[in-house]
Amino acid sequence: MSIKGVGPLRGRVVPHLVVRDVEEAVRFYQRALGAEELYRSRMPFSDGVHVQLRVRDAIVMVSAERAAEPGEERTLASPESLRGTSVVLTLFVDDADAAYDRAVRAGAKPTLPVTDAFWGDRFGWVADPFGHLWALAAVKEELEPAEVERRKVEFVARLSVE
Repeated sequence: MSIKGVGPLRGRVVPHLVVRDVEEAVRFYQRALGAEELYRSRMPFSDGVHVQLRVRDAIVMVSAERAAEPGEERTLASPESLRGTSVVLTLFVDDADAAYDRAVRAGAKPTLPVTDAFWGDRFGWVADPFGHLWALAAVKEELEPAEVERRKVEFVARLSVE
């Protein structure tokens, strides 16, 4: 979108999250991720709302779910309606532990505790109250692919002996 004040989005992948309750989602993302609301508009063919947020250096769009009208093929469904999600949203932060704790205090469900991952990140997952899965990561080390592969093999070997 070319909304004044949002900045050019050319070359960026922008997640567009579909939720049942946009107002509550915006409040959650503000509390949990420090999101700033940039733009808000009513949806053209429903009473739903579309909001653009800035989360750190990223733009995230949030819209209300919408069932297909007769004759339409598409439905915008939330993870709540789908009973799952096929996407993990990864947010790189300075302190993964602090970001994880903030998200949980704001109402996210702890899913994977923050840990030192074999690929060099401090890494954990939370599920937001709307069914979207967020990976919160802080880069601890920049590794060559061969080192990541070596560590992965060691990690899997440790799992098989436990």
